Amino acid sequence: MNGIGWYGALVALEFGLAVVTVVALLWIKAPYGRYQRRGWGPTVSGRVGWVVMESPAVVVFTAVFLSGAHRAQLVPLVLLGLWLCHYVYRAFVYPVLMRPGSRMPLLIVALAMAFNVLNATVNAWWVAEVGGYADSWLRDPRFLAGAALFLAGLVVHARSDRTLRLLRSPGETGYRIPYGGGFRWVSSPNYAGEIVQWFGWALATWSPAGLAFAVYTTANLAPRAIDHHAWYRERFPDYPPDRRALVPHLL
Repeated sequence: MNGIGWYGALVALEFGLAVVTVVALLWIKAPYGRYQRRGWGPTVSGRVGWVVMESPAVVVFTAVFLSGAHRAQLVPLVLLGLWLCHYVYRAFVYPVLMRPGSRMPLLIVALAMAFNVLNATVNAWWVAEVGGYADSWLRDPRFLAGAALFLAGLVVHARSDRTLRLLRSPGETGYRIPYGGGFRWVSSPNYAGEIVQWFGWALATWSPAGLAFAVYTTANLAPRAIDHHAWYRERFPDYPPDRRALVPHLL
């Protein structure tokens, strides 16, 4: 099979993983964060786990990007910048800001790391090798709309993370109801923002790899957002009744 054939197979694999993931998460709550529990093998510090599992999205993407024929062209460099805006935050800034004490199963770290290697490879190879963008792509409505969605989603995602982080004072444990920002409408605006980001990326790159990532992100985060919503409603009798799980007024 030629190189493009192998590339198509990897993208198809990512779509397949989205199906497997959503089916699994409808039955099983991923055992980290508020759902941390025994029975999933050895664990590591949450901070260490996040860095290890997310850093391939920076390292592998950059390495594959630099091997592409179009690595020095304007549009690929802009797309590289968008990707790194998210993943430098997610892999290196977010873990530093996390509260200490959380644990994460090594199994979750390994699975997430493997996915990030696959996902970074197919997206970087499209951007730097397969896509073949002319400079005029930066004026295309698909790129402009996609970049706007990506940046708006990133802002919502990061601001929601900050709101959750500031809910508790130093040394305080337990959970509270978050308010403000996207929490006015949904229980997990951080997840909603991230889903919007990657559909923006799919539009800005106009690529099957970008679409595969957006679909996978939704398959991974939508069930967890629904679980969070049910968890809040079960534990807080005064939880805002008009707040939805992920999509304002709908879901």
